[in-house]
Amino acid sequence: MQGRLHIVILDGCCANPGDLSWQPLEELGELIVYDRTAPEQVIERARGAEIVLTNKVILGEAQFALLPDVRYVGVLATGYNVVDIEAAHRRGITVTYVPAYSTDSVAQSVFAHLLNVANKVEYYTHENRKGRWCQQPVFCYWDTPLIELYDKTIGIIGLGNIGMKVASIAHAFGMKVVAYTSKNVSDIPSYVEKVTFENLLSGADIVTLHCPLTDKTNGMIDRESLSKMKKGAILINTGRGPLVDEQAVSDALDKGQLSAFCADVLSMEPPSPDNPLLHNDKAFITPHIAWATREARSRLVDVVIDNVRAFVEGRPQNVV
Repeated sequence: MQGRLHIVILDGCCANPGDLSWQPLEELGELIVYDRTAPEQVIERARGAEIVLTNKVILGEAQFALLPDVRYVGVLATGYNVVDIEAAHRRGITVTYVPAYSTDSVAQSVFAHLLNVANKVEYYTHENRKGRWCQQPVFCYWDTPLIELYDKTIGIIGLGNIGMKVASIAHAFGMKVVAYTSKNVSDIPSYVEKVTFENLLSGADIVTLHCPLTDKTNGMIDRESLSKMKKGAILINTGRGPLVDEQAVSDALDKGQLSAFCADVLSMEPPSPDNPLLHNDKAFITPHIAWATREARSRLVDVVIDNVRAFVEGRPQNVV
């Protein structure tokens, strides 16, 4: 490429709120970083840029038609559904993504949620801040079920990088691991039993979702599938919000079909204030932060920069 490149980051605040550095990108071209970009600001801000980086800002045919200089779009995430890939390819635009940067952090979040439900850490901490332990006649107290994970069955839907990591951690806890996956039995660890979707639902004490969002998986956890789950099971979703029917999950919690629902994602983000799960005492929701450890974000930024550098040098990598 000839001349100094114009590089624009449309929404850099989540990947890098200021604790990491974009400086290596400044060595590759003239860099402008926006924390956030509204849809109506995209054309103005990206005009003249050859390289555009986006996390959640949508880039499609309508935007590309008005941005003839764009030659490269880098997605600051693993999922790249914010970019119309076919439209980009028609215009000769290279699109890249960042694979597997948050595997360990997301798997850790799964067990942070699970252990909170099993040991009621948040609940007892809150009670003790009110002085409840100080008032006890003996050395301890508990008024909730406490769950040992050993020998419980965890059902993993989707055995990609994160699903495989969750399986490994569950195995270390001494849990029985079953999975619904397209992988061949020969390609999964011996401690993982491949089962049908129905058998996973009926046999698992904990069900955790790690599959991509597709037409087939959209709403896969609905009233029918919930009715097939073991009564009192725990459901975890750190995949994509629309994998579950949120009203159906809330109703299943109220009826005791599920004992807990743990999620880091919802169908709309930020969620509507009337989302039933936000007001259900048996739902434990974090605000899409499983990926956001500093370590994971540092890996993300490093790969984003490497992706841009590789493209500039004529050897694009992590291409969609």
